[in-house]
Parts: sequence; structure tokens; C-alpha cells
Amino acid sequence: MKKYSLYDLNRMVAEAIETALPGEYWVEAELSEARVYGGHCYMELIQKAPRTNTPIAKASAKCWRSTWAVIHPHFERVTGQQLHAGMKVLLLVAPQFHENYGFSWIVQDIDPAYTMGDMARKRQEIIRILTDEGVLTLNKELTLPLFANRIAVISSANAAGYGDFCNQLSDNEYGFVFHTQLFPSIMQGEGVEQGIIAALNAINERVGEFDCVVIARGGGATSDLSGFDTLDLARNVANFPLPVITGIGHDRDESVLDMISHTRVKTPTAAAAFLIDHLRQVLDRIDSAAQRITRTVGRRMEYERVRLARLSQQIPTLFSVVKTRHEGRVAQLYTRLASAVARRIDGSRHQIDRLAIRIPPALERTLTREQHRLEMLSQRTSALDPQRVLDRGYSITTHNGHAVRDPAQLHPGDVIETRVQKGTIHSRILESPLPVPPRGKAPSPTLPEGRE
Repeated sequence: MKKYSLYDLNRMVAEAIETALPGEYWVEAELSEARVYGGHCYMELIQKAPRTNTPIAKASAKCWRSTWAVIHPHFERVTGQQLHAGMKVLLLVAPQFHENYGFSWIVQDIDPAYTMGDMARKRQEIIRILTDEGVLTLNKELTLPLFANRIAVISSANAAGYGDFCNQLSDNEYGFVFHTQLFPSIMQGEGVEQGIIAALNAINERVGEFDCVVIARGGGATSDLSGFDTLDLARNVANFPLPVITGIGHDRDESVLDMISHTRVKTPTAAAAFLIDHLRQVLDRIDSAAQRITRTVGRRMEYERVRLARLSQQIPTLFSVVKTRHEGRVAQLYTRLASAVARRIDGSRHQIDRLAIRIPPALERTLTREQHRLEMLSQRTSALDPQRVLDRGYSITTHNGHAVRDPAQLHPGDVIETRVQKGTIHSRILESPLPVPPRGKAPSPTLPEGRE
């Protein structure tokens, strides 16, 4: 049995590949990885099943430094993006099997038009989805407040564009005062989408504190804009309750974020200029309105001055007419008042005469009735006079000014007064009084000794 060394076997594979695949081939693939090291670009290619999205083919590809230095500037200039995972590319490749490193496709060229078409298809798909959801123009339909000076800024804290934006606002020639607050986010690379969405969520929690949002990107690579072309970010911006202004530093093409935002400008400085110009337009409207008001008031005052002048000329004549009219009316009122007073006096005098006739008999009857009533009350009062009771032989006993009705009220030592017909007897209780015997029994024959 013939044996081969690994090198010999790999060499045979290399020769077989060179013989079977002698030329270069254009291949469509998706990048699952792309990294530059030592000037060379190393890629991992993948193909997925159309419906299941399951990988059905994988391969490694390399672009050597000499080739990469030529093709990648052109690719980035045309597409506006760097190679990154998830991007679809059309590569011109040649097969190579190295005895030590194995098989790899060697990239000779990249067609940017293919990638541009794929990017456009992705954008169109995102736009279609947003249109179907009915949110594509929601943010554009918001009204930027007239006095929009409270600005929430989403940017990188160290970005030159953010500094330019703030300086432009603070140094505006009109002296407008703006209040900005930064919500920091990654503005390039794979974390753009998540960073901006997190910043939007933070702003939404304080939405009442701001008039609009500015997404500013400056100072980064203009080729790294893929993070602004995602569906989730587009949905967040489209549904955001404040107007969103984008100035992400490129004018080659509109990103999806530019398409659905309220206002799109090229750079952060342009975003600041837009906000300043917005306030200037409001100021112009106020000045114009003030001028119109001044002119209108001036015309109205002139009209009223002329009108007053005409009225002042008419006043003497009008006053004479009014005076004559009111004098006649006063005379009529005086005559009517005098007649009414005379009639009232005659009526009152007649009523007094009738009352004068009716009062003496009524008074006499009343006096007789009241005199009889007094006599009856006198007789009743006389019958109730205590003195008459005493005259009939009865007596009244009191203690401390109160009539004694029960002997149990008295105690030894109490002083009592007994009033009879012809005087008052004072007595002192020496012993407790005897109880009153029941009806029908004779009282005790003798009083206790010692009673006065």
C-alpha cells in the first residue's frame, strides 16, 4: 500500500484545484466576518437558504494587502460603507489551496454596484414595512414648536460634530438662548442602533422637558453608516413623540434614518443653523406681526381721531336737541308726579276721615272688654291670696324660704317659720319629725317634748 505525506497529499489537492479551476470567478456571498490585519483583509463568507435563513455554505476569503489597498477605497467611496458582517458582496475570486493554511478564496476585486443594489433593496424593504405599518411619515407630521430651544442631543460626547453643534448654537448672531442636553451614544460601528435606541428611550422618559431631538454625528468615518439603516431604529424614530432632526455627516445618499426623520440636514453644524434659522423665522414673524399691529392701530387711531372731530362738531347741535327733548320730558314727568301726589294725598285724607269715624266706637268697645277682663282677673287673684287662706285658720310653714310639704325634709336643729293670720312663729326642730300617719288613723295625742 502506497503512503503519502500530508504535504504531498495537500500538494496534490492544490494541483487538482489549480487544474480544475484555473481562472477567476464572480461569487455572491454574505459576509459573516470581515477584519483587516497587517494590511490584509480576512473575510468569512456564508450563504443562507432563502426561506429558512440556515447557512448552507461557508468559506474563507483573503484579500492581500496590495490588492486591498486599491479596491477598498473605491468600494467605500461608492457605497459609503466599510465591509461589515451581514453585508452582501459580489467578489472576484480565485481558488487557492496552501499546503500549510488550507483552502481559501483569494479576492481580486469587489463590485460596489452589487452591494449598492443590496443596500437599496434593504432600504426599500424597510420603507415598505414602515409604509405598511402606517408610520413612515409620522415624525414628519409633527410640528416643530415655535420657540424650539430645549434640545436633546444624541451624539458621542467626544465627537467634533457635537462640539461644533453646541458652539454654533451658543454663538449665534441673534443672541438666541438654547438649552441642550447630551444623551451619549455610539455613533459608528455595530453598536449604533442599540445606542441610539437607548438614548431615545431615556429622552422619552423626560419628553416634557424638550422641544426636539437632534441626532448628530461628526468626526467619524463617513463610510460607516450601516447602523442608521435598520428597521428597529427607523421604527423608534418614526414613532417618537418629538420632532427628530438628523445631521449625521454625509450627503452621498439618504439613510433610512434620514428618510423617516422630521428634518434631515447634512452635518451637526447644519442642524444648529436650522434651529437658529427656525427661531429667526419666528422672530421675523413676531416683528412682522408687531409692524402690522402698529400700522393697524395707527390707522384705527387716525380713523377715531377724525370721527371724534366730526362728533365734536355735532355735539352742540345734538346737545341742544337732547336738552330740549329732556326738558319736555322732565316737564311731563313733573306734571304727572304732581297729579299723582295730589291723588295720593286726597286718597290718604279720605282714608284718615274714615278711620277717624271708626276709631272711637272701636276704642270704647275695647276698653269695656278689657275692663271686664281685669275685674275677672282681680276676682281670681283675690281667691288665690294666701292671706285669705290664713284668715280661715290655716297656717304656712317654711324652711329657708321654701314651703314645708313633708316632715321628712326637716332635721334636728332646723329653724322653721310658721305664718298664721296675725303673725309669724319661729320654731327649732329638736327631734326628727314623726311620719305622717296614713289616712283614717288618728294622729299621736301629744307632741314630742322639746318642740317650740
